[in-house]
Amino acid sequence: MIRHSLTRLALALVLGTALLPATPALAEAPAVRTQVPGFYRLAVGDVEVTALYDGFIDLDTKILSNASPAEVQRLLARMFLGGQKVQTAVNAFLVNAGGKLILVDAGAAKAFGPTLGYIGDNLKAAGYSPDQVDVVLLTHLHADHAAGLLGADGKPLFPNAQVRVAQADHDFWLSEEIAAKAPDGFKPFFKLARDAAAPYQAAGRWKPFAGEVEVAPSITAVDANGHTPGHTAYLIESKGQRLLIVGDAVHSHAVQFARPEVAIEFDSDKKKAVAARKKLFARAAKEKLALAGMHLPFPGLGHVRAEGKGYAWVPVEFSPLRSDK
Repeated sequence: MIRHSLTRLALALVLGTALLPATPALAEAPAVRTQVPGFYRLAVGDVEVTALYDGFIDLDTKILSNASPAEVQRLLARMFLGGQKVQTAVNAFLVNAGGKLILVDAGAAKAFGPTLGYIGDNLKAAGYSPDQVDVVLLTHLHADHAAGLLGADGKPLFPNAQVRVAQADHDFWLSEEIAAKAPDGFKPFFKLARDAAAPYQAAGRWKPFAGEVEVAPSITAVDANGHTPGHTAYLIESKGQRLLIVGDAVHSHAVQFARPEVAIEFDSDKKKAVAARKKLFARAAKEKLALAGMHLPFPGLGHVRAEGKGYAWVPVEFSPLRSDK
């Protein structure tokens, strides 16, 4: 009896299920196809540093010198890169120190096309607005670092900020006399620098500096000339912790850490640029400084260690900000 009852129950369940309407399949989730906002925070003692992503540019590996094409490709392949062109990030760093908001470099705006020019957007995504910036420190006056001083309307993007740059870069890039003698292919870069500086100069907010001096709370300028005549690194110090922002000392992390003698076509003085890079790397490795770079893979933060005849890049690991460190 029990067996017959179970059989009838099972049959009823099967028939009942068959009579139920079919359950529609879940719709496939569409791909989002956008990246997360480009900002990342790091604590340096009491100082908060926010890396900001301006975008990327593809660099032709032919512009690297002091290494054979085969050696360059070998070094790229070690990092799972390769080909004739390599994607290179453009970064800036926002420093909240001593009651001041300090931006180190301003990005490219749209001077080099649509893949760059997102400093303003990522600044806002990070919780700030351009009018809150008190100081803009420029590592140098190449357009991918200075053109972002202006908004799309040609007006200052940071209307309340003083802009500080090494006197040597000011004297070189803003000189119409030097620009007139430059090769035709380089003349536009002088104009981009003059255009970026002009409204800040007119407002009395353009303040060149000379030497390794304190340029903002907790920040000291470090001479790194060679890439440009006044190329400058910046050292942030707070409560015994330090971060060295090296500007354009590195354009290709895959090549120039392992072979710091490799120069790039954009270097004003290749010999001095190589010497500056070696000096910065040696200091960062010896003193175990945290390091930041404008063309390192975003967020462009990490450490350098000596390895073989060169160095190795150790990128930061994602972590929350902690008050106990």
